[in-house]
Amino acid sequence: MLLGLSIRDVVLIDRLEIAFAPGLAVLTGETGAGKSILLDSLGLALGARADSGLVRPGAPQLSVTAEFSLPAAHPAFALLAEQDLAAEDGLVLRRTVAADGRSRAFVNDQAISVGLLRRLGETLVEIHGQFESHGLLDPARHGAVLDAFGALDVAAVRTAHAAWKTAQRARTDAEAALARARDEEDFLRHAVNELNALAPEPGEEDSLAARRAVMMHGEKLVEGMNAALQALSGKGEVEAALRAAQRALERVADKAEGRLDPVIAALDRAADETAEARNLLDRVSAGIDLDPRAQEKVEERLFALRAAARKHGVPVEGLPALRQRLADELQSLEAGGEGLARLTAAEAAARTAYAEAAKALSRQRLEAAERLDRAVAAELPPLKLDKARFQTRVEALPEEQWGDSGLDRVTFEVATNPGSAPGPLGRIASGGELSRFMLALKVVLARTSPVPSIVFDEVDSGIGGAVAAAVGERLARLARDLQILVVTHSPQVAARGGQHWHVAKGDDGQGGTITRVSPLGPDERREEIARMLAGARVTAEARAAAASLLGA
Repeated sequence: MLLGLSIRDVVLIDRLEIAFAPGLAVLTGETGAGKSILLDSLGLALGARADSGLVRPGAPQLSVTAEFSLPAAHPAFALLAEQDLAAEDGLVLRRTVAADGRSRAFVNDQAISVGLLRRLGETLVEIHGQFESHGLLDPARHGAVLDAFGALDVAAVRTAHAAWKTAQRARTDAEAALARARDEEDFLRHAVNELNALAPEPGEEDSLAARRAVMMHGEKLVEGMNAALQALSGKGEVEAALRAAQRALERVADKAEGRLDPVIAALDRAADETAEARNLLDRVSAGIDLDPRAQEKVEERLFALRAAARKHGVPVEGLPALRQRLADELQSLEAGGEGLARLTAAEAAARTAYAEAAKALSRQRLEAAERLDRAVAAELPPLKLDKARFQTRVEALPEEQWGDSGLDRVTFEVATNPGSAPGPLGRIASGGELSRFMLALKVVLARTSPVPSIVFDEVDSGIGGAVAAAVGERLARLARDLQILVVTHSPQVAARGGQHWHVAKGDDGQGGTITRVSPLGPDERREEIARMLAGARVTAEARAAAASLLGA
C-alpha cells in the first residue's frame, strides 16, 4: 500500500508530506483548491508523462516521492528482478522534472527508465478519474482479471502451450535442416563416392612419403649395400675369419687359465652379429624396388591423398574421419523423412493436448463471465446505473492468435442506455459513469486485485442523496481489502473516510499563493462535512446532519 507522498515545488505546492494509512482516505476542498495537483503529483511518481509546466515558478525542478509497503510476492519485485535491481519489502519511487522538461526516475535511489517506473506504477496504484483511468480500461488485462475472479488455473494451458511450441520448433528446425541437406545431396554423394574410391587409411601419408624417399635414392642404396655384402661375403670372409680365430684360441684355451675365455666369447658374438648383419642387408636389398613404375604408383597415391585433403580443407590424416562423417550425413539424409514424420506427429499430438486444455479453460471462462456479469449487475442500480448493462465477452481467437493464456480474447463491455449495443468499457462518455462502473467492478474484484491501492477522482460526480450514500458504502466495503483514496465533493462519501484531508489555497507570506493539505480531526471533519452540506454559510442544522453522517 501507499505509505506516504512527498511533493516539492509542484505548481502551487512548495513542500508537502502526506502519510497514508490502510482503508479509505478522502480528500475534500473547494473546486480549484489543488486536489488535481495532488493526483498529478502521484501520477508523476508512478511514471505519468512529465510536463515542465508543473514545476513551481522560480524553482529549478520539481520532485515527487512515493513510498510503498508491499508483500514479498508482489509483482513489482519480479519486475525489479528482471532488471537486476535489488529491493526488499518496500519501494520508494522518485521522479524529478527540471524546468527545461528533463525528467529522471529512481527506485530505492537507483536510477531507472521512466518506462520501467510506469510499469512499476501500474502494479502499485490504479487511478480512475474524470479524465484518466488505468488498469481495467486496458483490454489486454481483462483476461487475467476474469481468470483471477474465477480462480481459474491457467498453468496447465501455459505448460501445454510451451510443449506445443517446443515441438513446433523441433519440426521446423528439422525441416530446415533437411532442406539444406537436400540442397547439398549431390555434393554429399559425389564426395562420399570419391572418398570411398580413394579409401584413405590412417597414417598412410607418412608411410607413402617414406617409401617414396627410399625409392628416389634406390640405385645409390643398392650400390652401397652390394659393396657391403661383397666385403662381408667375398674372399677372406669376415665371419669365416672370426670363426677361424675362435677355433685357434679354443685349442689352447685350457693352457691359459681362463684368460682367453672372454676373447673367445667376444669372437663368437662378433661372428653371430656379422651373420645377422649380412642377413638383414640381404632382406633390405631385396625390398628395394628399382622399377620406375612402382615409384610412380607411390607418388600418384601420395599426391591423390594430398589433393583430396586440400579440396576438403582437412589434413591428409583427417580424410578417413571426413569420409565417415559425410557417409553418416548421407545416411541421415536418406532417413530424414522418417525423422521428420515423427516430429510432425509429435507436434500434432502437442497441439491437440494444448487445444484440449485451452478449450476446457474457455468453458470455465464462460461460466466465470456469467458469474462476473451477475455480480457487477447487482452493484449497478444503487449507483444510479440501473439502466446500464455490463457484459464480459469471451471471443474465440483464430489459431494464429492462440497463446499461452488460451484460445480467447476477453473484453469488458457496457451499454449505458437500453437498446444500445455494448461497447468497450473505455468509450463511456461520462467520466462520472466511468468511475462508478470502475467502482462496481472493483467491489466485485477486490479480493483478486494484485494492485493494493486505488484512487477515485470525483467518483460521485453528478449524483447525490441515496446514490452518493451507496457510493460511500461501496468505497468503505472496498477499503476492507484495498487501500482507497477518494477525491470527493460528496458529504456522504467523505463521512465514510478513515482518514480525511482538506485541500485549500492560502497565502505563502510573500504575496503568492500556495496549496495546503491538512489532516482533519473529528471536530474539523464535522465542520468540513457541514460546509459540504450547507455551502458558504454553515448552519446548526448542517452541523447536526454532518454529525449524523459521521455517526452512520
